[in-house]
Parts: sequence; structure tokens; C-alpha cells
Amino acid sequence: MSGNTANKKREKGFLDQVDRKEKQMLHARKEEKRSEWRGFGTFGMVGWSVAVPTVLGAVFGLWLDKRYPQTFSWTLTLLIAGLFIGCGLAWQWIDKENKSMHEHKNKKDE
Repeated sequence: MSGNTANKKREKGFLDQVDRKEKQMLHARKEEKRSEWRGFGTFGMVGWSVAVPTVLGAVFGLWLDKRYPQTFSWTLTLLIAGLFIGCGLAWQWIDKENKSMHEHKNKKDE
């Protein structure tokens, strides 16, 4: 009798898995198709979100070095700060894109 119960549980698990896959496929068909160009756009956005704060930090650091010289380099300090800020922005952008791509997996029932 326990063998019969185990088979029923295994069958139910299989049917649940098939049901989830079917819902995923139906959702994918309804969902808008993402082109390769969107991927290139995302790469570009990530690149710019790192490059712009880094360059702005370096330029502002050069200006500060000329106006207010210190024992440390404003340029290097603000370049590194801009790099960290840019990486944070890129991380945020990638996380947002990842969540929007995988949001259908979080939906159980439609």
C-alpha cells in the first residue's frame, strides 16, 4: 500500500511540474519578444552608467587640484568615487532588467 501512495505522490509532483511548465510557455507566448538590439542597448546603458560618473569625477578632481591643492590627489580620489558610483548604478540597472525579464516566474496563477 505504501508503494501505491508513493506512486500517487510522484505522479502528482510530475503533474504539478508539467502544469508550471505549461503556464510558463503560455506566458512566454503572450509576452513581447525582446530583440538582440535590446541586449546591445542594455550593454550600452551599463557602459555609460559606469563611464559618465567616472569621467565627471576625474574632471571635477582636476578642477579641484588646480583650485585647492592638497597633499592627496583630488583627481584620483574622485575618479575612484565616480567609478564606485557608476558600478552601483550599473548594478541597479542590471538588477532592474533581470527582474523584468524573470517576473513571470514569480506569478503562480494568472
